[in-house]
Amino acid sequence: MRSSGDGTAGGAPGRGLGESGPYPLQSSAADHVQRPKAVSGDGEAAFEEIGYRGPTACAAAGITYRQLDYWARTGLVEPSVRPAHGSGTQRLYSFRDVVVLKIVKRFLDTGVSLQNIRTTVQHLRERGSCDLERMTLMSDGATVYECTSPDEVHALLQGGQGIFGIAVGVVRRDVESALSQLHGERVDTGETLVRPNPADELARRRNRAV
Repeated sequence: MRSSGDGTAGGAPGRGLGESGPYPLQSSAADHVQRPKAVSGDGEAAFEEIGYRGPTACAAAGITYRQLDYWARTGLVEPSVRPAHGSGTQRLYSFRDVVVLKIVKRFLDTGVSLQNIRTTVQHLRERGSCDLERMTLMSDGATVYECTSPDEVHALLQGGQGIFGIAVGVVRRDVESALSQLHGERVDTGETLVRPNPADELARRRNRAV
């Protein structure tokens, strides 16, 4: 288990996200359960050549455009496909960007510090898709932990403090489902990809059933 933060608020002590080397754990002779390391980023293949404009990213991530704009301007979550270059330029977000936006929103809503969120964002961008699929991010408010197994989650919960968890794989699937109903843009040609309207599809199914 990896973690962000100083590891002093009830979680397993360890180095901050992004640091290499062993993660020293304080344990008694009877404590043989491996504890998660503190947080120090491909299912995405179908989306890797598609970008999403701000309003679409907001709809899929469940955030406001004001939040999106502020996070981009402060460097918290910047669009990796195309940043804004002056007035009239449209930002273009990748599938992974939208997943990160949704995770940031959940952490902010639970009171996780901005410093820890920034570290977590960087960590998510460095991990591969398979890593994200099995990753669970947990926080006690002061530290963010990455858990990749049920044993690590259990070990963290044994501390007794309040813990908030996000299953990254579930978030990815939620975002994928949302984006499949929204318009995207081909990165190479700029062509707008118009998704079918769910209401129209439902009507077609009903007509076929008559």
